[in-house]
Amino acid sequence: MTAFDFDLFVIGVGSGGVRAARMSAQYGAKVATAEDKFMGGTCVNVGCIPKKLFVYASHYKDDFEEARGYGWQPNTAEFEWNTLLANKNQEIARLNGIYEGLLRNAGVTHFSGRARIKDAHTILIGDREITTEKILIATGGWPTKQDIPGASLMITSNEAFYLEDLPQRALVVGGGYIAVEFAGIFAGLGVKTELAYRGPLFLRGFDDDVRHRVADELDKKGIELAFNASLVAVERQESGGLLATFEDGRQLETDLILAATGRKPAVEDLGLENVKVAQRDNGAIIVDEDYQTSEPNIFALGDVTDRVQLTPVAIEEAMCFASTQFLGQRKVMNYDGIATAVFCQPNIATVGLTEQEARDRYPSISIYRSSFRALKATLSGSQEQSLMKLIVDDETDRVIGIHMVGSEAGEIIQGLAVAMKAGATKAIFDETVGIHPTAAEEFVTMRTSVST
Repeated sequence: MTAFDFDLFVIGVGSGGVRAARMSAQYGAKVATAEDKFMGGTCVNVGCIPKKLFVYASHYKDDFEEARGYGWQPNTAEFEWNTLLANKNQEIARLNGIYEGLLRNAGVTHFSGRARIKDAHTILIGDREITTEKILIATGGWPTKQDIPGASLMITSNEAFYLEDLPQRALVVGGGYIAVEFAGIFAGLGVKTELAYRGPLFLRGFDDDVRHRVADELDKKGIELAFNASLVAVERQESGGLLATFEDGRQLETDLILAATGRKPAVEDLGLENVKVAQRDNGAIIVDEDYQTSEPNIFALGDVTDRVQLTPVAIEEAMCFASTQFLGQRKVMNYDGIATAVFCQPNIATVGLTEQEARDRYPSISIYRSSFRALKATLSGSQEQSLMKLIVDDETDRVIGIHMVGSEAGEIIQGLAVAMKAGATKAIFDETVGIHPTAAEEFVTMRTSVST
């Protein structure tokens, strides 16, 4: 019999924490969890799920306009923010209940409250002490703001999901996927929107062709793009609005400013000072390939380690952790070939290397690229241009990068990610018969390289 109350105590019940707790319990461990914010973590409450619901909502404006080309007569369509908000909240509450049920049905003991580490084997929740053989930290990340005058007047993505009223004007500050997605959401819902980024082009780390295409498409949708624009101050005006001042002296009057300038590991007030857990300068917990920290019985996974910040990655890390620690079968995650999507409008999806990464890594590559208006646009009148791109290693003929900008890009790239993971060559793509008429068939019909 163990000398501890539990075999495993998981701090944080986001996607990674819940999966680790459930699977560890399934493998025979006595498991407890704790959470002081919301069941399901960032993804369920203030991330992936509500964000995509908002993206769906914001795209109906385009759908209504494009329907005319297909014979549908225009009708008055009025958007009700409160209806969207209430329905979104109802869905999130349903998912919260599902996560709670998953833990309960797995036999996991859950504590509502802030968990703090007293020592390597003791957790404090309020005045209660709980002992555990192993601790897993899965507290995720938290949005940050710039340290500038008036920063408190800005909101983050957390608050954006619970706005009481939709603003008439909005400024989104940042150049990552969250900034680009929310700029599209606000604009699609009828908000006059500007996206300001301190660099020359947003979405750093994505393929350059993708970045340029998205910039072109957002411009078509009426989003004001301000590059090389560093916000230096925010002030409240007598009218109730906000005044944004940029480094070059330009000023912008707006009703709302969303700071989407980054996220940091959520490690504050965890009691890490009481144990020997090494961290990086930004607070990220340092772990090895088994998610073990420098304190042997304390582990961490997901966004709190600040490696690949994606929900499916945290879930797979949790599977590896549980298998290794409680099933007796060591499982190490392979981080190569992780596909991802950005739900801007149009969508981005990508897997593998960018063109620049491929050129840096391989002596000779070939690029296949196609740009076109989708069939639907021929009658709808939409001027949106899709982009599809394959990157091939000339020596092995293997496809090493796949990129897309266009409708349902994530749905299309998911299947191609499997092919790339399996080592598919360009010859196999060429031998594959396309499904016609679809946008996806373009990936198996590109025959001529545009550059080498």
